[in-house]
Amino acid sequence: MVEQITGEAAVDTPDEYFKAVNKEYTNRRNTLVSALNKMEGVFCPNPGGAFYVVAQLPIDNADKFCQWMLESFSYDNQTVMMAPATGFYSTPGAGLNEVRLAYVLNNNDIEKAMICLEEALKVYPGRLLSQESEVVSSKS
Repeated sequence: MVEQITGEAAVDTPDEYFKAVNKEYTNRRNTLVSALNKMEGVFCPNPGGAFYVVAQLPIDNADKFCQWMLESFSYDNQTVMMAPATGFYSTPGAGLNEVRLAYVLNNNDIEKAMICLEEALKVYPGRLLSQESEVVSSKS
């Protein structure tokens, strides 16, 4: 019964509504992907059709990083909640340095969250970039 009611509402919804929603989510996606790819050591491809992204971060362990963000890190009294990508793979060890971020917030909040994430990556104890830099400089 509920499905019939929602189906009828979808049929009666003007196309302009769906175009506006699509435009809003496209803008959110672009804001998130762009901000992530500007961060040192981060790679985030454009998703094919979801309302979330999977980003590779310069971290040792996504599970530990996500927990650290919620329990131990704050920037301007805020943090970022994300899911470790390890749970989205069936191959052991896959996604160890990846997180999943949904772009369900408005653009302003996404921008604030990306500033917070970038600051967190600078001080995370399991950050990999600083270790890689030290190895490179010690070989010089």
